[in-house]
Amino acid sequence: MKSGLYVVKMIANELIDCFDKKDGKALIFGNGGSAAQAQHFAAELVGKYTRQRNCLPAISITTDTSILTATGNDYGFDHVFEYQIEAFGRKGDVAIGLSTSGNSDNVVRAFEMARRKDMRTIGLTGEGGGKVKRYVDILAEVPSTDTPRIQEAHIFLIHEICGDVEEYYVTKKT
Repeated sequence: MKSGLYVVKMIANELIDCFDKKDGKALIFGNGGSAAQAQHFAAELVGKYTRQRNCLPAISITTDTSILTATGNDYGFDHVFEYQIEAFGRKGDVAIGLSTSGNSDNVVRAFEMARRKDMRTIGLTGEGGGKVKRYVDILAEVPSTDTPRIQEAHIFLIHEICGDVEEYYVTKKT
């Protein structure tokens, strides 16, 4: 694993590159506590982290209960993110998946679909990266197997990433 600061910069730069393209967006997902963190991540990008700036196109695909339950019921829970990536993802968009184990099948399937759609892929995981590491362009791997510690580290990484992205847009000369 590369150092945390280096990975934060890589992820922030990937998001900036995506947002600077016409119609580029981030699709963010995870299960349980990671779903809540996906929502938080999107909220910090759409609204603001700490400073006023233009809104950025980030969507948590963990929030639409009708899509999640219809897809889960009709096709299985393993497909709930994959089908949304297929529906909403476009070439050049960024797919960001959070999984403390790195082995959540629905997260892995979403990354597989993102790859097929020529999207950039970013994973936030715990130690080892699990299955996710095979499908991501950038991996932020927390050196722990303890779920609460991994989630705490993920929220720290999310805040650092949002801070770097926000700094770019606040100081950007257009």
